[in-house]
Amino acid sequence: MATVGSVLLPLAVVFALTAPSHCFRPLTAGESFTHRSITERALLRKTAEVCQAIAAENGDAFNLIIDDSVTPEQVVEACSPSASVVSSVALTNAIAEIYLSNANVDFLFAINAEYHFYDETFEMGRTLITQGVSAVKASADMGNFVIARSVLGEVLHTLQDFYSHSNWVELGNMAPYDALITPALPLESLAGPTVPTCTSCVGDDCTDNILPAVLDGGLLTSGYFDRFFPNKPEGKCSHGGPLDLTSTQEPVGGINKDTFDSRHGFLHQEAADLALTASLDLLENIRISVGDQEFLLLVGLSFAPVLCFVIDTTGSMGPEIAEVRRVSNNIVASRLDTGLEPPFYILVPFNDPDFGPVLQTTDATFFMEQINSLTVSGGGDLPELSLSGLQLALTAAPRFSDIFLFTDAPAKDADLRNIILALIESTRSSVTFLLTDVLNRRRKRDLLGVAPRTVTQTQAELYREIALASGGLTIEVPNSDLSMVTIVIEDSIAIAVVTVFQDVKNPGAPCNFSFFIDDTLSNITILLTGAPSLNFTLRSPTGATQTSSGVTEPLASFSLASNLRRLRLNNDSETGLWEISVNSTDPYSVKVIGQSSLDFIYNLVEVKDGASTDFFPQEGRPISGGNVSLLVTLTRSDGVSVTQVTLLNTLDGTEVNGTLQPITNSTFVVTFSNITEGTYVVLLRGETSSLTSRMASGSFQRQAPTRITTSNIVVNALPNTTIIEAGSSVTIPFTVALTNGGVIDSGAMETFTVSATNDRGFSLASPSSVTTGADSGGIASGTVTLIAPADALSGTDVTLTIAAEDAAAVNSNNVVLRFSVFRVTDIAPPVCLANTSSGCPANESLCKYFVWDFMANVTDGINGTDVEITVLEGNGTLETSTEVGPDGESITVVSYTASCCANRVVLSAVDNAGNVGRCVGQADEVDIMPTIKWNVVAKSNQVCFRGSRVFVAE
Repeated sequence: MATVGSVLLPLAVVFALTAPSHCFRPLTAGESFTHRSITERALLRKTAEVCQAIAAENGDAFNLIIDDSVTPEQVVEACSPSASVVSSVALTNAIAEIYLSNANVDFLFAINAEYHFYDETFEMGRTLITQGVSAVKASADMGNFVIARSVLGEVLHTLQDFYSHSNWVELGNMAPYDALITPALPLESLAGPTVPTCTSCVGDDCTDNILPAVLDGGLLTSGYFDRFFPNKPEGKCSHGGPLDLTSTQEPVGGINKDTFDSRHGFLHQEAADLALTASLDLLENIRISVGDQEFLLLVGLSFAPVLCFVIDTTGSMGPEIAEVRRVSNNIVASRLDTGLEPPFYILVPFNDPDFGPVLQTTDATFFMEQINSLTVSGGGDLPELSLSGLQLALTAAPRFSDIFLFTDAPAKDADLRNIILALIESTRSSVTFLLTDVLNRRRKRDLLGVAPRTVTQTQAELYREIALASGGLTIEVPNSDLSMVTIVIEDSIAIAVVTVFQDVKNPGAPCNFSFFIDDTLSNITILLTGAPSLNFTLRSPTGATQTSSGVTEPLASFSLASNLRRLRLNNDSETGLWEISVNSTDPYSVKVIGQSSLDFIYNLVEVKDGASTDFFPQEGRPISGGNVSLLVTLTRSDGVSVTQVTLLNTLDGTEVNGTLQPITNSTFVVTFSNITEGTYVVLLRGETSSLTSRMASGSFQRQAPTRITTSNIVVNALPNTTIIEAGSSVTIPFTVALTNGGVIDSGAMETFTVSATNDRGFSLASPSSVTTGADSGGIASGTVTLIAPADALSGTDVTLTIAAEDAAAVNSNNVVLRFSVFRVTDIAPPVCLANTSSGCPANESLCKYFVWDFMANVTDGINGTDVEITVLEGNGTLETSTEVGPDGESITVVSYTASCCANRVVLSAVDNAGNVGRCVGQADEVDIMPTIKWNVVAKSNQVCFRGSRVFVAE
């Protein structure tokens, strides 16, 4: 009998193939609304609304009409400070992370009814939503935005499915169901397990298949769904569709509204509208809880990349740390209070035997204090835990970050190589190593009793491999020249940096490299690394040249330090085809970067049932001999057309053209067929109408720095949750198989080395190897158990990487999984009870002569926490004080005064657990006669919501 693990991979394929039929199709092109379009619209609208509110508070203009058509670049431009160029890469990427996580619910949790509100699982589905929202808030509060986005995508999927899979719309409801995001509110009028809810459809007509007794009684139900068995409770509605076997049993048909051609597709528009409104409500709830700035970081709205250093702190590293201090001070000082400072700062120290902890902060002053407090100690035994420090940085930094690692020692933890490469491929982050030569410091260190350390060529090879895979650089420099090469840090973390072209020759050989410069680019910089004997010739589109030995015509400023050569073009307006010829037999690299709002991101995806039907995020490396699909998104779409996306083979320079299928004006699915074994980079070419010159090869080009390596090993993992309760464990079944020609080799007998590690040091159990055989169909299985400590804080993220390598250590593949730690805490929102509110004149022309008052008491209960009160709507004066209630509970006394020209106030009340309540006050209209004093007080104003409370729980 096959074990669960041994059939895991085939089942995963089945789930993925069939998933699109039972939800707002996650990423479908066409007329029907999708999870992707609903999620993206909600995120962009809410982000713009937050920026608008901040602008209003600061007295600034906000020039954007907020509707469902806004684009990421429009939102970034409207929200950005005054800058010559801005990029929507971070926002575009964050949105993609969220909606791909949304789509992944149909892969990871395809048969879990509660994730889709099948089978009348309302209590369980609501628990998923409210627990997930709590995890998102806790993670955002701790700055763990990557896992927060992942959980947010899952929560939005379940929330959106409610309106498509239940009969909420058929009941005539015009507003979202508040109880879904408020655990304190009861789920009312649920159809009981034995209550019939549907009758059979008449042919294809399911217009009236919900029983009148259900509709007249306001009973809530949802369709049953099962793709393997036709069974369902007697008289119950089915979900419907060709893959729902329950829909063939009485009562036949279904009630889903996933598309216009679904059984209840005549209500698809209404369901999609409510799903969008509910998504906006949920995002507003999170925004109120975490605050505006943290919310904007959650959705990726930032105008500069993070600043991330990984630093060796052993005794020989004093001069390097001093240089890091200098560079950091320059960056912080130049950007402070400009709106263009890094969204947050990351610092990871390492030595031996220690590494970490990760410092992650939005406070530039605190970051500099921590760098200034770094001290050096120990050393002398050469190797250090550099890769352990790098692992922490890769999991802490956002995707597409630039990470800079300083050391003068080889890696003691080289066994983490596959894990590091897996994290780079998952995060698309670039790593630049600054390796310092210590020979010129031998005398000083001998005096200190510290042995000199030099990273030899062989020892540095691992660093070069990692930098190469990530699109970073390896700069090997004497300490005396360190200040001359750290300019690459400022080059890399400038605003809106894009990679135009990059290549590496190892072994070295003379070569001509061409790249296209378009008129959106500025501050164009060419970085060359190589041996001192390297020579180059730079040629402009007009034929002017500049050589490394002397200047024929001044095309670029030039600096040389150790193995780094930096050229900054003098004339950004000279567009067209440039060329640089490099003459060297030693290994070297060429990288061309600039600043532009025109860039792209890509995600590896698995396409199911045709590119226009559905696709899911793919973890790990694509399979050799199989198809590779990329979801490509431009950061601007106005006047831009993509003409070609290719995979460039880094070994022989050949290009494989992809087939483009538009999803939106700026998003494409690009499919490559039968990709051979190798390492590739993604190269995008296109045209933009703003250019004054045209070339046959395309008007602009961009290249993704991180490399894609194919593998003949496939690794799959199916966790049953992304949230781990503190003090509990999660078991992740995984499978490993060998492939041949893109399909599993069912007769292969192979032993794979398995490496499983996490970045938090949580306890885990994992096999060190797994073996395939003919009796298992060529699929090896295993499980990894990860244990979250009982004292882990809610919102802690943990990244688990499972890597498998063949016996010859030639091929490897991996999966990278992220989890959020959750602690069961207070789930009840604060309660707001109004005391009094004064009246305002019914004659609006008199409003400027009068003020009104609103008084309320807010409490989080006997065992509750402190409550923070803020004004959501209104421009009056808010005052609060604290009292102790009769049962010992803390009561926040609210006093609000405003002009009668603003006669309504909405207050938010947020407790320490992130639960959100609202207080609504409205001045009563009273007849004001000349003989009546201004301080007349009307009766207590109470805006009712499920009782006499003015509090609206969210």
